[in-house]
Amino acid sequence: MNALSDIAAYLLQTALNLALLAILLRFLLQLVRADFYNPVSQFLAKVTNPLVLPVRRVIPAYRGLDLSTLLLALLLQMAAIVALLALNGLGPPGIMTLLVWSVLGVVGLLVNIYFFALLAMIILSWIAPGGRHPALLLLFQLTEPVMAPFRRMLPNMGGIDFSPILVFILINVIQIALGHMAAAAGLPAALVIGL
Repeated sequence: MNALSDIAAYLLQTALNLALLAILLRFLLQLVRADFYNPVSQFLAKVTNPLVLPVRRVIPAYRGLDLSTLLLALLLQMAAIVALLALNGLGPPGIMTLLVWSVLGVVGLLVNIYFFALLAMIILSWIAPGGRHPALLLLFQLTEPVMAPFRRMLPNMGGIDFSPILVFILINVIQIALGHMAAAAGLPAALVIGL
């Protein structure tokens, strides 16, 4: 029975990770005003519409911020934590604890998305500089608002861009802070999706 519950927990966590990833990518691409007609954007919209559109009828956007998608990600994180606790034979925590754990999980996943997006941008800039693939264009649109302030801070280094190093340092600082906040909130590390 223990092996079956481990397998069920793994499959549930994987499915919820993928759903959360799709929803948060949709949120981020809307936030940075990425090309909606990009095939990858269209795919994300079609995959997440069944979940997002009903919530959007109740919670409208506010000043260009898609609150319904963000709330859906938070609710999905909460459901994941409760389900994983139940699979481990534990009851749900209090609502405030669950809310704190969920916020930490969503923020952790957002940070991880940027970490891997930047890593992909760096690798693809070596392999296919100036590439025009739709996914590469979306990666650029997603990461450029984060990279631009760091590029302005650094002097010209002869064509070499050191701004990703500063962004990676910032990401690591945020991840350390999130880890300590999760420990302070009593969050079991195995239950967090995104951290």
